Amino acid sequence: MDPRALTPAFRVLRLCLHLLMAGLLALAAVRAVATHAPNAPAVVVAVVVMGAVYAAGSMFPSVRTSRTAAAVWLGVLGASWLVLLWLSADGLWVAFPLYFLELHLLPPRHSLPAVAATATAAIVSYVGHGGPLNPGAFIGPLLGAAVAVATVLGYEALYRESERRRRLIEELISTRAELAAAERHSGTLAERERLAREIHDTLAQGLSSIQLLLRAAERVLPEDSPAVPHVRQAREAAQDNLAEARRFVRALAPPGLESGSLTAALERLCAGAPGVRVRFSVSGTPAELPTPYEVALLRIAQSALANTVRHAEADRAEITLSFMGTAVALDVVDDGKGFDPAGVVSADGGFGLPAMRSRAESLGGTFTVESTPGQGTAIAVTLPLPTGGSV
Repeated sequence: MDPRALTPAFRVLRLCLHLLMAGLLALAAVRAVATHAPNAPAVVVAVVVMGAVYAAGSMFPSVRTSRTAAAVWLGVLGASWLVLLWLSADGLWVAFPLYFLELHLLPPRHSLPAVAATATAAIVSYVGHGGPLNPGAFIGPLLGAAVAVATVLGYEALYRESERRRRLIEELISTRAELAAAERHSGTLAERERLAREIHDTLAQGLSSIQLLLRAAERVLPEDSPAVPHVRQAREAAQDNLAEARRFVRALAPPGLESGSLTAALERLCAGAPGVRVRFSVSGTPAELPTPYEVALLRIAQSALANTVRHAEADRAEITLSFMGTAVALDVVDDGKGFDPAGVVSADGGFGLPAMRSRAESLGGTFTVESTPGQGTAIAVTLPLPTGGSV
């Protein structure tokens, strides 16, 4: 079905065309009867036949959806019009709605010749029925054809522009929804990381300190002291709550860390990098890291690798995770075009060098960048491990 049939403007135009066709056919029949033309009955029959053919085409959807059906219907309608035209000079006025039908239902390579043929038939009929041979006999049908062509082509152009704008608006709405979803997702992840840091830095650390103090109190109290069972019970409660806090922190980790360790997350990150061959390696003996440390190292690696893919034009990159007993280090090196670190201004909403530096320094670590135009880039992050066990 032609989608234009659903628009209010097109419905109005179609209604006007129906009324115009009905009015002109009625005019031909009424004039034949009113003037007592000898062939008035034949004219009335021709009008009825043409009206029936027109009504049938308006009722069948296939005429609007199939070029073949439209061509057949227009052929039958045109033949009935030629009969009316032969019987009555008033039939030439029906040429005007026929122009619009031909222009709308036929492709341009067929519609324009059809309009020209219809105008020619109208002119020939006018002259054949004894009309005076003057410029008006030619100008009227030709001017009507020109107006019809200009009207239909103008409407088609407006319709195409309207459709283009409609599609653009739909794309903008879709993009807006996607951006809103991405912002919500990003905000959710950021809030999860913030909660994980808060739990780690306050609740978990506090419970860990309470547990250590209670253990020390247990050692200094005499074995037969009545306070020992209470101290032991308090220490066990603190230990259970510390384990629960650790589970909360782990559950709030980024999706990349939910199904495995930091090492596994970095391996997946390197394997999925587009356009760059990335090698991942681990140095030293892997150890369990506090969740805020894993989150920071994973985010920094993601940011550094994203910059490599987008800006460095590199062929190869290497990510190294090093465990050094009292510290953990992350190195990201590429063979790209390099840059001047002093001249870089972050404009990507949190994935630039200042954001990476802030993550490292928030955990007491260091962040360094070494790069020279044409000689690649090396990013190094070192985080000191907390003493007294990890949380």
